[in-house]
Amino acid sequence: MAEGSLDLERLRSKIGVEWEPRVYEIEADMIRRFARAVGDPNPRWQSGVVPPTLVLAIGFEQFVDKVMSLAAFGTVLMGGTELEFYHPIKSGDEITVAFKISSLRERQGKMGKMAFMTFDSTYKNQGQELVARCRQMVIGY
Repeated sequence: MAEGSLDLERLRSKIGVEWEPRVYEIEADMIRRFARAVGDPNPRWQSGVVPPTLVLAIGFEQFVDKVMSLAAFGTVLMGGTELEFYHPIKSGDEITVAFKISSLRERQGKMGKMAFMTFDSTYKNQGQELVARCRQMVIGY
């Protein structure tokens, strides 16, 4: 592959395909660590209620690792995030996360070819209730 070029065909073949869902148990210690990491002292997080943005940390790293294995990006940047919440998440819940690449477009930039990827994720609790949806734009080059 020439310098500054990306082979995105393997990623294109995954557009619209839901990747294998993964289940994560939400633990009280996870909630406390997340709240401390983002500097949110709200006492609700000490009572087992989950900060809504915690869903962004559930499974995303593993998904991005899989995406990175399909295209040799030297750099990946976050381009934006949209979140919708439907039901609160609490300590003890088991959250099933499913990701998919909903769109992929290329653009030539100063650093070479860039890929603009939109990822959609859904989060369901142990009762199969949709608790959240997320759409993230990620830029790789």
